[in-house]
Formats: sequence, C-alpha cells, structure tokens
Amino acid sequence: MANEGKRIYAWEFPVRFTHWINALCIFALSITGFYIGNPFMYAISSKQYIMGWMRFIHFVAAYMFLMSVIIRVYWAFVGNKYACYKVWFPFSGEKMSEFVNALKFYSFMSRKPPYTVGHHALAGFTYLIVYMMFLFEIISGFALYSVNHKGAIWYALGGWLTASMALQMIRLYHHLVMYVLLAFTLIHVYFAWYSDSREKNGLMLSIFTGYKFLTGKESDI
Repeated sequence: MANEGKRIYAWEFPVRFTHWINALCIFALSITGFYIGNPFMYAISSKQYIMGWMRFIHFVAAYMFLMSVIIRVYWAFVGNKYACYKVWFPFSGEKMSEFVNALKFYSFMSRKPPYTVGHHALAGFTYLIVYMMFLFEIISGFALYSVNHKGAIWYALGGWLTASMALQMIRLYHHLVMYVLLAFTLIHVYFAWYSDSREKNGLMLSIFTGYKFLTGKESDI
C-alpha cells in the first residue's frame, strides 16, 4: 500500500494521440460512409458537391486512420510495457484468471475491479479483436477503392480481396463492421467510466494526461 496515491505515467503520447485520432476517424468515416452507402441529402443545383465532399472527407479520414493504426502498432513494439503488444495476447494461466475476473466485474457478477495500471487481460484481448476489425476496414475499404484505381499499390493495400470475395459482400461486411465499431465505442466509454468510478484511479483523465493514480492493489506495476 506504500504506493497508494502515487501517480504513474501509463499512456505515452503516441498511445493517447492515436486513441483520439482513431476515435475522430471512426466518427468521420461512419458518417460519411453511411452517406455514401445511403445518401440522406441531395444536391438541388449544379454548384452543390455533397457526395464529392463526403467522399473526400471519407478518403482523408481513411488515410489518417491507416497512419494512426500503423503508428500504434509500431508503438506496441517500442513503447513502454503498458503499450506493448504482449498485453493483446493474455493466454497464460495467470492472465486467463485475470480475464475471467475482469469479465465477472464487467458483467456485474463481481464488485472487485481488475486493478491494473495498463490494460487488464480482458481489455488487452478486446483491443486485439478491435485492431483486427480496424485492419479489415482498411483492407476492405481499399478493396472497394481499387475497383476504379488500378496499380500495384492499390492491389497490395486491398485489391487482392476482390479476387476471393464479391464486391457487394465486401461492401456489406465493411458496413457491418462499422456498426460493430460504433457499438464498441459506446460500450468502451461506459465501461471506462464504470471502472474509473470503482477503482478511483483517474482512468478517464489518464487518456488525456497519460497519468493514473495507484491504489496499491495493481498487479502490473
């Protein structure tokens, strides 16, 4: 308990930066993607360029999202232990126990929070799944884009997917994963608040400052 109340630098700047860039991009990509797939505003004059602007914003956000994911994956190999890719693979006996305990807490079967500085086992595995969805959205997005843009780079980024999956199926999955990511975002915000209210370690503020407060019960200091 000697460390109780002490601040610890958990989330380095690249982790926080990519977190907010990803959130911004998902928001922009979802709105513009929904419009591209199902326009809900129509131009009434030749001077209006609604679909063009929506596509432009979608493409800019897509490139920002791609670079943000690349930076975060890179930082998973060079950052501190709380950013390390190893937390995404909680398959040891100790981590599996932590996974189950965290699952009980978030399903309201237990009142005991996970008490970790970084990501606990459930959060780490969840982020593995989320980043796999990020990767699919990037590949499927470039697959759709490659239809009208020929070249080796477009094929490498996602055009190869069109050889094994119909375009309409790619488009359908691209939209479905978008809805899953939006649902995850809402759940993520709620559970972050819920965990912070129980652990009282400054979790919500830490994604802005990088610092969390120790409770003396953390297992990953």
